[in-house]
Amino acid sequence: MLDVHSPLGTAVAVLALVAVIGIAVSAQRLSPAIIAVPAAVLLPLLGVVSWSQVRDELEFIAPTIGFLAAMLVVAEVCARTGVFAWVGQLLADWSRGSPRQLLRLVFVAAALTTAVLSIDTTIVLLTPVAVATARRIGARATPVGTATAHLANSASTLLPVSNLTNLLAFSATGLGFLSFAGLMAAPWVVAIVVEYVIFRVFFAGDLPTARAPDTAHTPADTPRRPAPVGTLILLGLLLCGFVIAEPLGLSLAAIAGVGAAVMLIVPMRKAPAVTAVRALRAVNLGFLAFVAALGIIVLPIRLGPIGGAITHLIPDGNSLWALLAVATLAAVAANVLNNLPATLLLLPMVAHDPGLALAMLLGVNIGPNLAYFGSLANLLWRDVMRRHTIAPPTRRYVLLGTLTVPPTLIAAVVALWVGLQVV
Repeated sequence: MLDVHSPLGTAVAVLALVAVIGIAVSAQRLSPAIIAVPAAVLLPLLGVVSWSQVRDELEFIAPTIGFLAAMLVVAEVCARTGVFAWVGQLLADWSRGSPRQLLRLVFVAAALTTAVLSIDTTIVLLTPVAVATARRIGARATPVGTATAHLANSASTLLPVSNLTNLLAFSATGLGFLSFAGLMAAPWVVAIVVEYVIFRVFFAGDLPTARAPDTAHTPADTPRRPAPVGTLILLGLLLCGFVIAEPLGLSLAAIAGVGAAVMLIVPMRKAPAVTAVRALRAVNLGFLAFVAALGIIVLPIRLGPIGGAITHLIPDGNSLWALLAVATLAAVAANVLNNLPATLLLLPMVAHDPGLALAMLLGVNIGPNLAYFGSLANLLWRDVMRRHTIAPPTRRYVLLGTLTVPPTLIAAVVALWVGLQVV
């Protein structure tokens, strides 16, 4: 008989998860939803999970998916109104031709972009800007390009809106927006600083005095863009909305939806058909379906023998050693399963204790820097780098991850533990 506790039911669930992850990480143009959605439907049809369990899982994840859809539209508007082109100008001007200064600025830009607009925005929109700016000042593109990948992961711990994993944990733990940000502020800063110090040492040979600018990629007559003041103001108001959502009893998804609608007003007036098409593409229905299906696919693994075995590895309390153990387990799971399935698997086991839940987040957010497979964002970044320059070889990427992940994760967890003692 197939159910979550039977060996055959567990085998079917694991096979489905492996197949979905395999498609997600190997297929360049094939949406993982093509296999994830049928697999998610097949599991309750076979009796591995019940339809009521599927309904409960979808009800839990639906607000997160709605929020994600709205923020994808917000990021699209930011890109179309020139926010990132303007950021590129600032990076070039403020770096003053220094590769080291550019690396510092990219760290700041990537950290802020990730925190405010999410990990995927940093990967897709900021990475090409950082690479183009490096060429513009005659610097090597690898250090700043790799910085956007690492900061997209490590700097995605600050706000509930910074990462899909954060949104899931935010919904499960019951923490308020400001409470979440307050506890994660110190780990966020510490992680960025530790990453930067290691980057400076690791890329010391790639940060010499700038070479001659690559004029083939940056024509001298390129017009300067004015600051997109209107978009920046709306973005600031949206962040304020996130802060006041909890006292007003509003969901983040509702605030994000209103914000996205407001940001679309001006472009809709100018070109309604084109804007509607762009917004629909930005929403990326295939990816949203993939996220929902993945929650269902992980469900029988979490509820079955594998989940039970992992539950026994979760320590009680939120001592420093308990937080380190959970963060380490989460980092390992992220690199074995990919960070989104790892979050869906581990979150219900730690949601009862906000400290453990936040430590888990540090593991699934920082841990993926160890290897390309750690997160879908890493794989997306590799494709972006290949389109604009050369992605670092796997061996070099893993070497950098091996040097950065352990000290960054430990330092961030210690900072979290200190914050928990103060609260």
